[in-house]
Amino acid sequence: MDFELTEEQRAIRDAVREFAEKEIAPRAAEIDRADEFPAEIFRRMGEQGLMGLHIPEAYGGAGADVIAQALAVEEIARVSGSVGLTYAAHLSLGCSPIFNFGTEAQKKNWLVPLARGEGLGALALTEAKGGSDLAGGVQTTATREGNEWIINGTKMYVTSGAICRSINVLCRTDSAQGHRGLSMIIVPRETRGVVIGKVEEKMGLHGSLTTQIFFEDCRVPQENLLGKAGEGFKYAMITLDGGRIGIGAMALGLGRAALEASIKYAHEREAFGKPIAEMQAIQFMIADSAMELDAARLLIMQAADLKNRGVSFTTEAAMAKLFASEAADRACHHAIQIHGGAGYLRDFPVERYYRDNRLTLIGEGTSEILRHVIAREILKASV
Repeated sequence: MDFELTEEQRAIRDAVREFAEKEIAPRAAEIDRADEFPAEIFRRMGEQGLMGLHIPEAYGGAGADVIAQALAVEEIARVSGSVGLTYAAHLSLGCSPIFNFGTEAQKKNWLVPLARGEGLGALALTEAKGGSDLAGGVQTTATREGNEWIINGTKMYVTSGAICRSINVLCRTDSAQGHRGLSMIIVPRETRGVVIGKVEEKMGLHGSLTTQIFFEDCRVPQENLLGKAGEGFKYAMITLDGGRIGIGAMALGLGRAALEASIKYAHEREAFGKPIAEMQAIQFMIADSAMELDAARLLIMQAADLKNRGVSFTTEAAMAKLFASEAADRACHHAIQIHGGAGYLRDFPVERYYRDNRLTLIGEGTSEILRHVIAREILKASV
């Protein structure tokens, strides 16, 4: 369904769908098996103008809106969760903070190459003692010395950290100010003192590289500070709001793939002398998945539309990501049930969809944290 998409939004969706089915889908299973970053695919995506889709043309992007960005993430994740996550993280976590909070010089030096596809962007937030407690968990420090920042600490779960061009790092620049003592600094990955840790072995999303990063007396120029000192926590929250639209779209893509595989298999598989598509138990699982995924799309489009219009969308983004991730989880669960024993085998893609989607219930806000965010915002608005 188009849901009143503009001509440009439909054109972008259709072009990305064609690219995904032609260039990514044939390699999706091998990317999962090999657990290697598909550099050639991202090079081709850069050539297609996808790597800066929502960034204005003045900074090397395509100038598309947030709805088009969500549609693109959905179409790519539908064929490969690994490529979908890497792509969503690059746009929302690597590019957006520089576009939203960076100076003109920072945008020209760091955003333009990312938007042109000359490298990936990353965001380093999480630490061993942090997780959902972002404000209290940041122990990585950045100390000002002359015209430089000296960064020390360790970050975890950094998507594309091992292969990116630049990293937006949340650091503690004032130990006495709590969350107001946090700042965000752009760090080139090849800077001396940036040590890439192990590439994590994950349940799913193989091919999207997740790493630890150690900062050991890492020195960067003072002009690499994003925005203002002490505003890093606010920047991180704004970034995560936007990122939740992307993760919701990623979940929707995976849920769609699971539903489409379920429908196809239900028509082909026969039991008790008839296609299982004629059995009510199968029909109910397909009906539930279709209904919930359509509802998820509406929530995602609502949040993206609000962001497009510059209206507060914190609650709506949390709802979209929460509902889409859980709806996709159920759709993937149903897909394996519909496939029966075959669904548990790697010969069929539904087990990959299930593994890949599981991260969407955790990343950029767990389901539990998002329920807290939604309730907090609703109760605050009622006072």
